[in-house]
Amino acid sequence: MAREERNMIGYTVALISEFANHFAIRPRQAYAYMKRFKGLQHLHEHYAVLHTQSFPDTIEVLAQVCANNGGGLR
Repeated sequence: MAREERNMIGYTVALISEFANHFAIRPRQAYAYMKRFKGLQHLHEHYAVLHTQSFPDTIEVLAQVCANNGGGLR
């Protein structure tokens, strides 16, 4: 596995954990929510930019992406 792939996986795991903490849900629920409402897809497509932002800023962006795709967490 390439270094960038490992970095992306590590970042994604940490971000899911922080997303879960922010919304007071379990990490498994956060993962399922972000997957269902296209937050993970957005993260994958825009990783190069999002990983340079703070976790709170990235969580805000992903929460908005999910809300735009039908998600109810705010």
